[in-house]
Order: sequence, then structure tokens, then C-alpha cells
Amino acid sequence: MAKNYKYDIPRVLVTGGAGFLGSHLCERLVREGNDVLCIDNFYTGRRTSIGHLLDDPLFELMRHDITFPLYIEADEIYNLACPASPVHYQHDPVQTTKTSVHGAINMLGLAKRLDAKIMQASTSEIYGDPASHPQVEEYWGNVNAVGPRACYDEGKRCAETLFFDYHRQHKLRIKVARIFNTYGPRMHPNDGRVVSNFIMQALRGDPITVYGEGQQTRSFCYVSDLIDGFIRMMKSPDKVTGPINLGNPDEKTILELAETIIRLTGSKSKIIYEELPEDDPLQRCPDITRAKKTLKWQPNIPLEDGLKETVAYFKWYIEHGASTRDRHPAASRRVSEDA
Repeated sequence: MAKNYKYDIPRVLVTGGAGFLGSHLCERLVREGNDVLCIDNFYTGRRTSIGHLLDDPLFELMRHDITFPLYIEADEIYNLACPASPVHYQHDPVQTTKTSVHGAINMLGLAKRLDAKIMQASTSEIYGDPASHPQVEEYWGNVNAVGPRACYDEGKRCAETLFFDYHRQHKLRIKVARIFNTYGPRMHPNDGRVVSNFIMQALRGDPITVYGEGQQTRSFCYVSDLIDGFIRMMKSPDKVTGPINLGNPDEKTILELAETIIRLTGSKSKIIYEELPEDDPLQRCPDITRAKKTLKWQPNIPLEDGLKETVAYFKWYIEHGASTRDRHPAASRRVSEDA
């Protein structure tokens, strides 16, 4: 099989590149001098998130759904395409599963043809409602295969299976990163995730909706820290396949998060309590020992610092609304500071 011609400038494909994480990754890759092709079907991605990159000669945008084959040239592939919030992935669960499974097959086939290195953006959701805490990569998970979250959980689990089978059968160079809760500028304001929900409710003076008693825990990683983990993982030796947890091990209760956001926004919002959603995990916290040892990576942005940047972004978003070019300074400043 003929290998693709290697240019001096690395050609990098980012699927889901107009999404929250994808837009920050594209920005970082362009800044480092890569020739970046951003692929997105704009189901949840937004053109405003990558609008500031459109005039850059190192950036190209293509509307495409990765459940269909793609024929392009690339040296590296970051496969981020898939709606990641329950509101979005449960809206069309069949398509969510197709994106994870058919999308993985198509991207792995492309990587095989090109002899390209490929990274899968997997998720902490593959651990389900974990019976092991904190979650280590060796833990196989506690997932409800027929529940409302299964389209995402099991889709991502199947994608991991495909990645490792392509690695074993075809010697493909793969990387699998398991992403824990991540937040920051460019989050979708209506994605139903806890950080964006709480900030938007607080800024509007609406009640803060906490499910259960708010004692379920999450760990929140600022977006620039996570993107640094992506880059380090892709640059790691070929023998480093993962899976590797990427997230912040500083665990917080949902109630603590709500109280912090109310304080940072100066909001008069009151906290109200509602019934826990089905299969909502009670604990979610990564063990990042492997990432520290293998990638020399750990998050550096304290939660309160990251929340201040995120609150500033949502204040700007509420004031300006959707625009053709997302030029809010907080949207990229923190990423560049931690490059």
C-alpha cells in the first residue's frame, strides 16, 4: 500500500472541529504551524467557534458527517466528532451511536489508507456509574446497556474496541484518551451540562437547578489543560496507545459548584432541587497516574480561575449573542497562556 506523501507542514484532520473542544484544538494546532482541516456537520458545532480561524491560510473548514466515508489526505487525525452532552446525544440516540461506531470505522479506514496516526476522544462515560473510585483505566465500568445514556456510553465503548482491533489487526498507530468533565469558553449555552447550565441560570437570575441533594461529585478540567493533554498524547511514542484518563482529579460536589458560581457571578439566584435523572453517575473522578507518568501531564488551572474565564465568556455571549466571528478575548487567552 502506498503511503501518503509527507509534507514539511503536518496535515492534521480534526473531526468535530467546530465543537467546544474541537475549536480549541484547531486553534492550538494552527498556532503551532500545522495545516488543519476541520470537519463538522454542525449538528452541535458552531461556525462562530472557529470563525476567527477562517481567514488563516493554515485552516480549512469542511461540512461533512463522518458516518459517511471521507477521502482526504492527512498525517494525523483527531476524532472528536460526537455530541457529548445528554441533551444533545439523547435527542437522536440512533445517530449518536452511528457517529461513534460508523464514524470510528470510517476514520480508522482513512487512517489505515494513509498510514496516519489517529486519536480517539473517548469519555469517562464508558465507566458508567462507577463502583470503583477514583476511576483507573483498568476498571471495566458499570454501564446500563439499555438505558437512555447507552447510545453515548456504549457507542464510545464500541469505538474503543474498534480502535484497539485496528491496532492489533492492522498495526495502526492509535491513541485513546478518556475525557472527564471539561469546561471553558465556547461551551454551548444550551447543552445541558452542569457548568454551562449553572452559569447561564446565575447570569439570568433564574433558579439554579440541582438534581438530587447535590452530593454527587464531578471533577472539572479547564479546556486549555485538556487540549495540552491531547497534544502530548498525539506526540507520545507509538507504543503509548492508551487508554489514558485526561481530567482533573480535584473532586467537587455539584452543590459546591453551584454555590461557587453564584458567588463568582454575584447572582441572586436561589438553588432548587429536582429528582436525579436516570443513570446519572453519583461519582466521577479520574485517576491520572498514567497520564502523569506517560505524558508528563496534569491539569494546572484551578477551578475558580477557570470559572472566572468561563463566566466572562457567557456574560459576553449574553450581551452580544451569536456572531459570525467569535473574538471574545477570554475564548483564546487562557489557551495561549498555557501552550
